[in-house]
Amino acid sequence: MLEAGCEPDEVACGTMLCTYARWGRHKDMLLFYSAVHRRDILPSVAVFNFMISSLQKQKLHVKVIQLWKQMLNAGVEPNRFTYTVVINSYAKEGLMEEALDAYRKMKKSGLIPEEATYGLLISLTAKYGKGDEAVRLYEEMKPLGIIPSNYTYASLLSLHYKNADYSKAVSLFSEMERNKIMPDEVIYGILIRIYGKLGLYEDSQKTFEDIEKLGLLSDEKTYVAMAQVHLNVGSHEKALEVIELMRSRDVELSDFAYSFLLRCYVSKEDVASAEYVFQNLTRNGFPDSICCNDLLTLYVKLGLLEKAKALISQMTKHEVHFDEDLYKTVMEVYCREGMIDEAEQLIEEMENIGSCMDKTTKTSLMAMYGEAGWLQKAENLLKTLEQPDTTALSVLLCLYIENGNTCKSKEILKTMLETTGGLSAASQLICKFVREGSITEAESMYRQLVELGFRPLDSAAASMITLYGQCQQLKQAQEIFDSMAQSSSTGGAMYNSMVDTFCKCGKIDEANQLYKKMVDQGYTPDAVTISILVYALAKHGKYQQAENIINDSFNDGVELDTVAYNTYIKAMLDAGKLHSAVSLYDRMISSGVSPSLQTYNTMISVYGQGGKLEKAIEIFNTAQDLGLIIDEKAYTNMISFYGKAGRSQEASQLFSEMKEGGIRPGKISYNIMINVYATSGLHHEAKNLFEDMQEDGHFPDSLTYLALIRAYTENHIYSKAENIIQRMLKEGISPSCAHFNHLIFAFIKEGNIPEAERVYGQLKQMGLSPDLSCCRAMMRAYMDHGLIDKGIAFFETVNGFVKPDGFFLSAAVHLYEFAGKESEAGDIIDNMNLQGLLFLRNLRIGSKSVTA
Repeated sequence: MLEAGCEPDEVACGTMLCTYARWGRHKDMLLFYSAVHRRDILPSVAVFNFMISSLQKQKLHVKVIQLWKQMLNAGVEPNRFTYTVVINSYAKEGLMEEALDAYRKMKKSGLIPEEATYGLLISLTAKYGKGDEAVRLYEEMKPLGIIPSNYTYASLLSLHYKNADYSKAVSLFSEMERNKIMPDEVIYGILIRIYGKLGLYEDSQKTFEDIEKLGLLSDEKTYVAMAQVHLNVGSHEKALEVIELMRSRDVELSDFAYSFLLRCYVSKEDVASAEYVFQNLTRNGFPDSICCNDLLTLYVKLGLLEKAKALISQMTKHEVHFDEDLYKTVMEVYCREGMIDEAEQLIEEMENIGSCMDKTTKTSLMAMYGEAGWLQKAENLLKTLEQPDTTALSVLLCLYIENGNTCKSKEILKTMLETTGGLSAASQLICKFVREGSITEAESMYRQLVELGFRPLDSAAASMITLYGQCQQLKQAQEIFDSMAQSSSTGGAMYNSMVDTFCKCGKIDEANQLYKKMVDQGYTPDAVTISILVYALAKHGKYQQAENIINDSFNDGVELDTVAYNTYIKAMLDAGKLHSAVSLYDRMISSGVSPSLQTYNTMISVYGQGGKLEKAIEIFNTAQDLGLIIDEKAYTNMISFYGKAGRSQEASQLFSEMKEGGIRPGKISYNIMINVYATSGLHHEAKNLFEDMQEDGHFPDSLTYLALIRAYTENHIYSKAENIIQRMLKEGISPSCAHFNHLIFAFIKEGNIPEAERVYGQLKQMGLSPDLSCCRAMMRAYMDHGLIDKGIAFFETVNGFVKPDGFFLSAAVHLYEFAGKESEAGDIIDNMNLQGLLFLRNLRIGSKSVTA
């Protein structure tokens, strides 16, 4: 056409441009457009629309914008389609102001934007922090009758979520329902997060389930949103279940999901899993500062400082960009490890990028300087704080007190007391020193506080009283209590501590008196104080007073814990008031207080001592059914009570069960089991267990040998029983009267008085004094067998060396009367009357003699 000398007109050029655009030959199209422009041929708006639309489809947004500008410069009037395409390209390029300018020109031209255009502008303005403009655009749509799409609603919901304006978000969702707009997965995901932020956990869960029922659940962001809600309420396992559900449906985890998974394991304090996830994140390059900080924070929290230092080394090697949070955590590691050079280098790096340390970081750094002995550096750092808070001042104060610098510490303390919460912080510092057992520092701090004219808080005074109680320094504790008691505002905490101190120092009556005074003044003692006092009273045999306090606590409605009930029950057991102990246990259960293993151990003793073996078994089984780890004491208690009931087989089974459960029996357990066998006459089993005991590394003691002697005497194997006594002597273990008694009793039972006398002689040769049970047995033997002279001689030998009972003296009276010694018999009866002992008239002389 050109060769023929025909100049192409607007229509021909437009046709060519559209053809190039349709074929996607954009380079040729733009070259041809340049040629057309040089010939001053101006394509129509329809041609321009065709060209920019084609360019936009290929995401050539920069070319779209260039052509748009040329179009405007050429004076071509854009139409609605033109503005729609151009605004879209501006939005895709993130050119918010240019997009808004094109929008305003469009409005000025009288053209009404489409919903898609509004949606893009709302998304763009919300993304770049122009929330008000986004909302204004949304409000503009309403009078125009334009119904927002899911995309637009999602942008607005994200905006409200980001701004924590949850009520507007929920209201917007309600509007969607009114407009019959069916939410997509993105909107449901946002709604899950919003419900989570509002604490509407069940609504979040229901929404997630609804998405699944609708078949919309496919995006990992939705799964992570639900998992995040679970994590926020501390449900680590449920959060992990959601992620596992996502994996099971072949939804591939991106770095976004792995980052969440890392936070989940960090929150759960699962180091191994957190490290595994962190390693997975490195597949696409070293993780960012947020992930690094998450893992580093876990290491710091759990005290894994070597791992923390190794991670910091890796971050440095991979040139991770530090944000403020990461700087803070790394500094915490350096401070804890006393890495001063590294800390100061980090400070320099922070200053170079214009990042400032916060108060918390500076406070940690002050502590590190102090521990290194650089108190001046710590003080200089304090001076950089515009308004030092009590935490920073406490750190420096603590350093000066620990270094014995009274002048400086008093100066810092005075400054701290002038700040809000200063007295409370000072009192807390005293409590800290007390917890650490730092008596000198606690005393210094307390004294300085008083010297400055301040009254320490009750918590500090109570801590000091407790500390002095632990050190048995009653006088100092009393001085603090008396000085604080002068104030009308003295609290119950000090009374509690002083009662505890009296108990620790063995002043039980004083403790009880102070307790009564405390109650009279209207203070309600706590469960701990009551437990301490009841325990002390019971320990000193003051059972009635202990029971009175127990009853008072119930009448006063004191909220008792497991420890208090355990103390109460044990006190009644020690007092022999088994019925009261059972009543307390029943009350504990009905009050909803959970018993501990100690509770069950004590109740086994209560029922066992009361002869209610079946109830003891029931208690033991209950403890096992509850999944409590039964200890050796509980097993031994039950074995003992089985033995006393003659049920050696069940005792043996329980002993085996204890060993199978991984409990290595101690010497006491072995002794009790050997004694169970002995009582039942099972001397072979007793001997075998005795050998097992030694193989298990336990040396036999007096009680072990006593059980063996009993086993042999029960089976009339007297020679072996006597050999046991000889073995004890060789091993340097002194036999007691009880060891000889078994042999003496056995011989007497068989009527073999000479053998009984022989063993008794050995007892005397050992320098032992017979106990009352031995004397009773010998007297009965002489009386039953009519050995009058021997009986009288025995009586006269031991009388005055053993505290007699009614039987022993009655037997002597009968022997003297039988021998015709009425005067001696009468003297004994007079003595019995003085002691309030009952004379047994029905005893017979010679009931087992041969002549009888």
